[in-house]
Amino acid sequence: MVEFSNGLRIGPVSAAAPGPLYKQIVDAIKREVAADRLAAGSALPSYRVLAEELLVSLITVKRAYEELERDGVTFSRQGLGTFIAAHANDRTRASRRSAVRNALRAAVCAGQEAGLTSREMLKMMREELHLLSSTIDD
Repeated sequence: MVEFSNGLRIGPVSAAAPGPLYKQIVDAIKREVAADRLAAGSALPSYRVLAEELLVSLITVKRAYEELERDGVTFSRQGLGTFIAAHANDRTRASRRSAVRNALRAAVCAGQEAGLTSREMLKMMREELHLLSSTIDD
């Protein structure tokens, strides 16, 4: 885990981990924004600094930063750097909600294909939520 002066924590980024390296960086930065550890206006490390710390190429960092900017999570200022956008947290959370909805939709389809009733699926969902919340509380 690499921690930067602005509170950004990323890592480890690895070719052995699932997904391309640039996507691991994107996901890590979005996770930090969603957790309110990176506020609007916070500066991200330069391409070179992040590449050196994570042991990846400049091209990998550039691609990650470009995707973050396309997604509205960051903005760049020539000669000044890359910063967290004003509504990055809202965009990141909306994206995560969409991913959760898609996962739930897929789970419902899988349950229907397995012949489960709505009542059985709701019971399973409650059990999973209960197990997860008791794990977090411990």
